[in-house]
Amino acid sequence: MRFSTKIMCIVVLLFVGIATVAAQDIELKFNNNRKFKIVQFTDIHWKYGKPGSDEAGERMAEILDIEKPDLVVFTGDLVFAKPAREGLDMALEATVSRGIPFAVTWGNHDDEWDLTREELSQHLTTKNGNLSSTTEGISGVSNYALTIKSCDGEHDAAVLYIFDSHSYSALKQSKGYDWIKYDQVAWYRQLSDKFTAANDGDPMPALAFLHIPLPEFHEATLGTSIFVVGTHKEKVCAPEINSGLAAAMLEAGDVMGIFAGHDHVNDYVANWRGILLGYGRFTGGNTVYNNIPKGNGARIIELTEGSRSIKTWIRIKGGKILNEVDYPTDMQ
Repeated sequence: MRFSTKIMCIVVLLFVGIATVAAQDIELKFNNNRKFKIVQFTDIHWKYGKPGSDEAGERMAEILDIEKPDLVVFTGDLVFAKPAREGLDMALEATVSRGIPFAVTWGNHDDEWDLTREELSQHLTTKNGNLSSTTEGISGVSNYALTIKSCDGEHDAAVLYIFDSHSYSALKQSKGYDWIKYDQVAWYRQLSDKFTAANDGDPMPALAFLHIPLPEFHEATLGTSIFVVGTHKEKVCAPEINSGLAAAMLEAGDVMGIFAGHDHVNDYVANWRGILLGYGRFTGGNTVYNNIPKGNGARIIELTEGSRSIKTWIRIKGGKILNEVDYPTDMQ
């Protein structure tokens, strides 16, 4: 399904001093079969003009032609060298040229070159199909929510929460990666409550996307009777500080799955207390470490309208499918 452009409507919702600007001018919608398909590309690490990136472009084009998704979500680290603007153009080209709507959240490497997160986000606004946005008044640049309409277009049927997972800790007491901030958790809770109220008190089926995995991605792999499917060849590079986003989602009851990138040789999904935690498949070429078995690819996520279920799989070179999972059936 391709997008239709409507007149942009900007609605400012005030929640405890937080202004959320909703400017979703491309309607996302379940198709007539009540399905909605997302392709997650992650860690493209495009180096403009350098060998190795072409493999990423070829893989993205191949997967998009096979899957024909309703939406592409890029979960960070799209660019890995100067000039970042031209690298970003190339990383997006397969999606933009096919007229597929897309959403971006930034990773820890995107703004290390010659453009800030704000400048990268501004450049996205020049691209057809861009749904990326920002929420003023909270930490980070790429925080926003997207709604998916019912197949008849009459009401919102699902929500996608996009989070900016920042970069590196600024506190000497905690080394490593930064964490989701408390104002981001509050923003999520407020939006979740709003969507639940609009859905007659039932939590709206939802997914969440970010770059750096939450600490729960590590917790979900512990024990002997844990549901884990896929490749787990790397330590989970999560923040040391757990600021409670997954707990908030567990309490709200809306988010069915949380999808991250960042760790190039992990692509597993795991059950954390009934929420599916999933890595995307490393999408990049030979520009950074990439020794994931069978090469680069993408995670595919399919939702069904009216059902709290997720079907997901990995697509790699040659169209091969790996590790199909049906949530929650396979988790029981």
